[in-house]
Amino acid sequence: MEFKDWEPLYKEILLDFGWSREKDEEAAMQLSRLLAGKTSDLSILKKKLEGKDVLVCGNALTLSNDLDKINTDRYIIIAADGATSALLEKGIVPDIVVTDLDGYIPDEIEANRKGALMVVHAHGDNMKRLGAVRDMKDVIGTTQAAPLDNVYNFGGLSDGDRCVFLAHSFGARSITLAGFNFRDEKVTDIKKKKLKWAQNLIGTIPGVSPKPI
Repeated sequence: MEFKDWEPLYKEILLDFGWSREKDEEAAMQLSRLLAGKTSDLSILKKKLEGKDVLVCGNALTLSNDLDKINTDRYIIIAADGATSALLEKGIVPDIVVTDLDGYIPDEIEANRKGALMVVHAHGDNMKRLGAVRDMKDVIGTTQAAPLDNVYNFGGLSDGDRCVFLAHSFGARSITLAGFNFRDEKVTDIKKKKLKWAQNLIGTIPGVSPKPI
């Protein structure tokens, strides 16, 4: 997604949540400095995703049961942040981890050590955690603000929907969801708002399928 197409949605998001664009931009600059000289080439994402069937794993409580019904060998697997831990518990190493570093970082570093490509997101609320990229290899940085030379914007707000935008941007043949619960009543009000945005944003991507039964 081009930033000119994303920016109107981004402005709506900032207004809805009361977030600071300036802080998002500051975080992006910080991540850019941390990744100077070590950003992975985007051709790696294209090679992993173009023409492939992709399984996007969210971090809802249903993920473990969903995975029991899926032949994961059929898919390139993208883990949304905390979903990485659930996948590792089942002996599955995701191909890509999309994270704003809210999840259990040691598990994400372990997945990275075992071959997962890291797509690390910077925003105004996670600047103190961005230093974790120093312990990672094969890292691509993202932002929800305007992209920089080595920090990209593929679209999306939360980890789950950013996984979907990433897969779509790099030409996935199909995108299937597991571990998504857009109507989770056991989360905070702000999380409910994020889930509503995630559902609406994913709805703009053609051909996204719910988990197979």
